[in-house]
Amino acid sequence: MSVQQRRERERARRHDLIVSAARELAEAEGWDAVTTRRLSEKIEYSQPVLYSHFSGKDAIAAAVALEGFAELADALASARTGAGAPREALARVFAAYAAFAYANPALYDAMFTLATDLPFAQPTTPAPLQAAFTQFYEVLAPLVGDREAGTFTEVAWSALHGLVTLERGGRLSVGRRDERLELLVEQFLIPLG
Repeated sequence: MSVQQRRERERARRHDLIVSAARELAEAEGWDAVTTRRLSEKIEYSQPVLYSHFSGKDAIAAAVALEGFAELADALASARTGAGAPREALARVFAAYAAFAYANPALYDAMFTLATDLPFAQPTTPAPLQAAFTQFYEVLAPLVGDREAGTFTEVAWSALHGLVTLERGGRLSVGRRDERLELLVEQFLIPLG
């Protein structure tokens, strides 16, 4: 292994360490606790080392979000695998999405709430974001009818995200999550009239 390869491998390891530490700290204490000072203490590297990898907290949050979208895509793909009818597949994907959001609150915030420069729904959208969208797109494709599939998928994702966000914020009645998800699934099964 050349010196250059070893340096690149070490740099990649530090990058992953920073992202992992940020994610752990955010899940334990919230994103306000994620500072370069706290991260440098946690990973035992100086703040300049962090800045050699990331321009600041927003860039770190974007890296965490990318990991999150890859994990979400995997969770949604697993939910779709083996599903029978479109209704079952949609219900499983919606439930997997909600479970992911509730199990990973700080990660979900990095993906959807924190300011990042990640481009959504554009030609330059990173692969993990595209992969998550594709899972929704694939499960909704049989239900589209004459409607534009991308827009239909965006509306479904937006509705699901809205339910999750409102519940996480304590703005919906307690104990009705399954009922709400079922009603949402039913809405997307209604054929175009």
